[in-house]
Amino acid sequence: MNGDPCLLSATELRGLIATRKISPVEIVSAVLARAEALQPELNCFITLCGDEAMTQARAAERKMMAGEPLGLLHGIPVTVKDIVNTEGVRTTFGAVPYKDNVPTEDAVAVARLRREGAILIGKTTTPEFGSKCLTDSPLFGRTRNAWDARRSSGGSSGGAAVAVASGIAPLAVATDGGGSTRIPAACNGVVGLKQSNGVIPHSQALDVFGNQTYVTPTTRTVADTALMMQAMSGEDACDPWSIGVPVPDFIGTAAPRGDLRGQRILYCLTPPGRPVSIEVAASFKASLDRLAGLGAELEEFSGDDFDIEPIWRAINHTVWRTRFAKLAAEHGNELSEAFLKQLALATEVSGVDYQEAMFARTALFRRVQSLLAHGHLLAMPTLTRTALPIEQDLFGSIEIDGAHFDSVRPHWFPWTMPFNMTGHPAISLLSGFGRDGLPIGLQLVGRFRADAELLRVSALFEASSDLLSRWPA
Repeated sequence: MNGDPCLLSATELRGLIATRKISPVEIVSAVLARAEALQPELNCFITLCGDEAMTQARAAERKMMAGEPLGLLHGIPVTVKDIVNTEGVRTTFGAVPYKDNVPTEDAVAVARLRREGAILIGKTTTPEFGSKCLTDSPLFGRTRNAWDARRSSGGSSGGAAVAVASGIAPLAVATDGGGSTRIPAACNGVVGLKQSNGVIPHSQALDVFGNQTYVTPTTRTVADTALMMQAMSGEDACDPWSIGVPVPDFIGTAAPRGDLRGQRILYCLTPPGRPVSIEVAASFKASLDRLAGLGAELEEFSGDDFDIEPIWRAINHTVWRTRFAKLAAEHGNELSEAFLKQLALATEVSGVDYQEAMFARTALFRRVQSLLAHGHLLAMPTLTRTALPIEQDLFGSIEIDGAHFDSVRPHWFPWTMPFNMTGHPAISLLSGFGRDGLPIGLQLVGRFRADAELLRVSALFEASSDLLSRWPA
């Protein structure tokens, strides 16, 4: 094989490994060298597993050369967000008090990737416990955007998205509790899927019945996301929402075949009263034109009843307070001010407030269900502007086209939080670039558990442009 293996997708690498045109040792050596070269600037890893990865790569090469049956991801590098458990490899949750924490078992999703032959090369950065849309922490500092070091990577899966966008590894395990996969995917121009509730079991959720967080794939192409979904999906006794959920042919369905004739896509630029930049609005219109060009019928829907950040926060911050109040009392001097402020906000939420938020969550689910009974998919911008400045404060104002707004969450990503709460699959796709050279994302939302169909539409949209030919400088 000629060329840099770091610039190939996992799907391409899989074909080359199967035909013995490239060795897992060559691939892993290349990605580790790239990681070490880019880490000082990007700061997207907390831990690199160089020695262990090379040992696994040599074993994978021996198995390949012996003609033994190979797993779906045999010899392909993967990173795992440092909030997801990895047996024998430290998992810090991005927090100083856990800097030496080493799990004794893998999360279910990680175990499945390893079983299919994927090779862990490192743990990617996360703010403390994945608690915000920016990736920084007292433990490791700031993670920088793959396209511009002066901009944020987004969060909380910033390290995962940056590692993929910069060509360090084609596959990344992320998490998403309010947009934590899709926000950094949009910031860095990669594919970020939050699948339907239960499609990939969540073995670390403490309240599995009320859970709105997901262990997710992040990749550069839709085909690679389908590969990860094929490996990670399927029921497990740890997660009741996964039981009885069949595993479709994600790989076959996600091939960009056919068109979108017969598909009705409902779209909305922004919930009422929420801003959006001129260039994001223009990119969104261009994306809708591309979908229409593929044969889709387009129809606008009202963003009323989607301004749900207070509801999301009432649920989410109450969970955090329950989990971390003791940790904050004992280790407050080691935790960030932003994390402690968010825990403090939860003290204002009563039990009645929490239950009312859960009632509102059900109403939101039914609202989305009614829309998707009329249309096949929903479309909206992932974010209201491109990546924020690297020094952005979660509790500071956000600037959009010269105007300043007083809260980051509802003004930057109003469209990601709703679908954590409803459980519908939502994907962020690269849809264009702003004047600043930074990526812009389109979010598509599918019917509940229709993840494979969402990937099919996403693959057609991806194939309708040549945006993937661009790489960060």
